[in-house]
Amino acid sequence: MATDRRVETRLEVVRSGRAGVRSEHLFDPRSLRPRLLVGPVGPYLLAGDAVVFALSAFSSGVVAPVQVLALVAVVCCFRIFGLYRSRLSLSLLDDLPYVLAGGVLCLTTELSLSALLMASRSRSDALAQSLFVVIGVLVVRRLAYSFVEHQRRLGRVRHTALVLGAGQVAIRLVDNLREHRQYGVDPVGFVDSRPRIDDPSKLPAPLLGGYSELAELITDFAVRVVVVAFGNQREADLVDVLRTCDRLDCEIFVVPRLFEVHTVTRDMDEVWGIPLVRVRRAPFRTLTWQLKRLTDLVVAAVALVALSPVMLACAVAVRLEGGPGIIFRQVRVGLDGTPFEVLKFRSLKPVDDAESATNWNIKHDARLGPVGRFLRRSSLDELPQLWNILRGDMSLVGPRPERPHFVDEFTSRVPRYMARHRVPAGLTGWAQVHGLRGDTSIEDRASFDNYYIENWSLWGDVKIMARTVTQVLGARGG
Repeated sequence: MATDRRVETRLEVVRSGRAGVRSEHLFDPRSLRPRLLVGPVGPYLLAGDAVVFALSAFSSGVVAPVQVLALVAVVCCFRIFGLYRSRLSLSLLDDLPYVLAGGVLCLTTELSLSALLMASRSRSDALAQSLFVVIGVLVVRRLAYSFVEHQRRLGRVRHTALVLGAGQVAIRLVDNLREHRQYGVDPVGFVDSRPRIDDPSKLPAPLLGGYSELAELITDFAVRVVVVAFGNQREADLVDVLRTCDRLDCEIFVVPRLFEVHTVTRDMDEVWGIPLVRVRRAPFRTLTWQLKRLTDLVVAAVALVALSPVMLACAVAVRLEGGPGIIFRQVRVGLDGTPFEVLKFRSLKPVDDAESATNWNIKHDARLGPVGRFLRRSSLDELPQLWNILRGDMSLVGPRPERPHFVDEFTSRVPRYMARHRVPAGLTGWAQVHGLRGDTSIEDRASFDNYYIENWSLWGDVKIMARTVTQVLGARGG
C-alpha cells in the first residue's frame, strides 16, 4: 500500500507538469505486463552452443572423450571472452574473432589430447568438427541476435531505466535510447538533486527526484537499468548513492569521463556512439556467491573435526591457566549491521562487560598470561569461530567483525566504514593478511575490506585462506 501511494504521488507530480514532461513521456509502472523473457541472452546462447557441440560430437558416429574435453575447453574459452555476457549492443562481427579463436582451440585441443592419450582421431575429422562448431555457433548467434533485437523493437523485451544527472550528455543519451529501440532500454526519467538545465520542461523525460531517492525510485518504477551520466553530484558522493542499489535487481552503467576519447573495450557497451562501462554486480547477487556459503560449510565442518585435538589442547591450557570459563563470548556486528555473539578461546578474564565492550586491545595487558599470549600470537584463539561459520553468523573470509561501541565510533569518523557490513564477517580477511590487525589504521582496514567486497571471487578467498595459514604457522597474529 505504501508503494502504491508513492507511485500515485509521483505520477501526480508528473501529470501536473511540475516535473516538466510531455504527455507522451508519461510512464506508469503498474502498466507493466508480463513480457516474453528473452534476456539476458547469455543462457540462451550457451544452450544453443551446447546443441551445436552435441551435434558436432555425434556427427562422427562415436563420441570420444577427447571430443568432449575439447568442447568443454571451447565453452570455457567463450566464457572468458565474454560471449555469454548480457549486452545492450549485439554484434555478430564483434564476436567473430573470438568464435574463430574458439574453433582453433577446439582443433588444437582435440589433436593434442589425441596424441597425448594415443587416441585414434584423424586430423580431417578434428578439422571437420571444428568447422562445424564455428559455423554452428555463428548461425546460432545470428538467429539469437536477430530475434532479440526484433523483440526489443516490438516492445516485448524492454527494460526500464533511470538516468543519473540531467546534463547535456544525459539528455543526448535519453534521446538516443528512445530513438534506437534495438537497445531495449526505456528511460523513465532523470535523477538529479541540482540539475544543470534551467527549465525542466525541456527535458525529454521527467525529473523524478534527487539522488537520495534513488533506491525508492528504482522500486517504484520497476527499474532494471541505472545509467550514471554527468551531473553536479561529486563522484565520491555517488559511491554511497550507488551502493544503495547493491541489493536491488538492476544493472548499473557509467558514462566514462572524457568519453569522446575513451576507447571502447570488449567488456563495455555503447549506445549510439556513447560508451558505457557496466559496473560489476555486487558479489552477493552472483551465482558463485552461493558456492561461497557451501565452501564455508564444508571447510568449517572438516576443520572442526581435523583440528579437534588442537582445540582440545587449547581448551585444557586455558582452563589450567585461568580457571573456569574456557570460551569467551562477545557481541560483534555482522552482516547488514546485525549483532551476533562471536566465540573465542579466553585469553584473560575482563573485569566486567564494559571493559570487554570498550577495551580496544589487550596485547600489552599485564594480566595476559603465557597461554593467552601464545593463543593470540598464533591466532588459535579464533578457532571456536568455526562454529560461528557453521551457524551462519560468519564466513571463512570477510571483514573482521567489530564490537558495537567501536562500530559507532568508526562510522562517525571513517568514510564508508559501514559499507564493509554488506557481506558476512569473516574468520580472516583481505585486511588481516596485509597485517592490518591490532593497533593499525582503521581507515586502511575499511579501505581494504571494501576493496575485497568490490573485487570478490572464489579464487580470491582461496588466496586469502592460503596466506592466513602461512601467517598462523609463522605465529604472526596480533
